[in-house]
Amino acid sequence: METEYQRRLGNRLRAIRQQQGLTLQQVEEMSEGKWKAVVVGSYERGDRAVSVAKLAELGEFYNVPVSELLPKDDLPSVQPSGPPSKVMLDLRRLSRSDLDPELRPVSRFAHTIQLQRGDFNGNVLTIRGEDLRALSVIYGTEPDDLVIRLEDEGVLAHT
Repeated sequence: METEYQRRLGNRLRAIRQQQGLTLQQVEEMSEGKWKAVVVGSYERGDRAVSVAKLAELGEFYNVPVSELLPKDDLPSVQPSGPPSKVMLDLRRLSRSDLDPELRPVSRFAHTIQLQRGDFNGNVLTIRGEDLRALSVIYGTEPDDLVIRLEDEGVLAHT
């Protein structure tokens, strides 16, 4: 018997497979028969319940986290405290010759943003939350932790 959740989960599984440009038959072929087209199709239609273990294995096959296989509206809606929506970099401090070499990527990033914006008339540069998240990826850290590091290094401007 199909439940509403199984139907929505199936729709999500189908969407992931289709995003990867795969047919059910290709899934069976690529998995060397581990994932039968008829079984995956029944999961997608919501005709068959999928266990957590099978869902995890399917996530591995599609190379996506299990959380991406779950229907989005069932995930808790948590507002992350997250990083500030923007931070201001002190461009003079970022251009110091004695700048910590580990902060050179921040300096290059700021310069690139200046070039993109054509913004060369100030001593500060405001970077958005998206820019901060991109920088945090470079550093392999969370945006909040990067803000703390930039503050500690004295390269954040204060209003």
